[in-house]
Amino acid sequence: MSKLIVAVTGGIGSGKTAVSDRFSNLGVDVIDLDTASRAIVEPGSQALKEIICRFGDGMIGVDGRLDRKALRQLVFDKPAERRWLEKLTHPLINEWTLRQLHSVRSKYAMVVNPLLRARGGYVNRVLVVDVPVEVQIKRTMERDMVARKEAQAIVNSQLDRTDRLALADDVIANEGSLIMLDPKVRTLHKRYVDIANA
Repeated sequence: MSKLIVAVTGGIGSGKTAVSDRFSNLGVDVIDLDTASRAIVEPGSQALKEIICRFGDGMIGVDGRLDRKALRQLVFDKPAERRWLEKLTHPLINEWTLRQLHSVRSKYAMVVNPLLRARGGYVNRVLVVDVPVEVQIKRTMERDMVARKEAQAIVNSQLDRTDRLALADDVIANEGSLIMLDPKVRTLHKRYVDIANA
């Protein structure tokens, strides 16, 4: 793929959506893997049928859609089940993402990938949205209405902050107010446009 592709990643509560929304407002095509993970398990999809077959009807909400929270709780501390789920969903998410990338119209595209663990594939640059772990925990507790222990467990299950920063070409520190993101995003947008035009 000849177009510049920037992956946006960061731990839970880091503000990936706030950052990617600002790039979108500047006219950048943004592809969110969270959207992909929902699209591949729409009612009637083969992936949803396989999840029900393995884990039962309790995984379906009253609206007929996958109860993602129930599934997450079920596989969270069961590595074998989590691996099975990843083996099922990751190839489908990749296919969905590549289809979206082929229809990109902006100078460059962004892919929001909270679970990015390595460089490579279709990604040319990695942008890490970074906050201290304590900020992640507090934001997760407030946003998801969970106890500190659960927020800490989610943070602990993700890539370590040091390892995530080691992947970065660019970093946006997001400890302050959301308005402080605007100049940081504009600066990076100009850099990415320059790279895309080179």
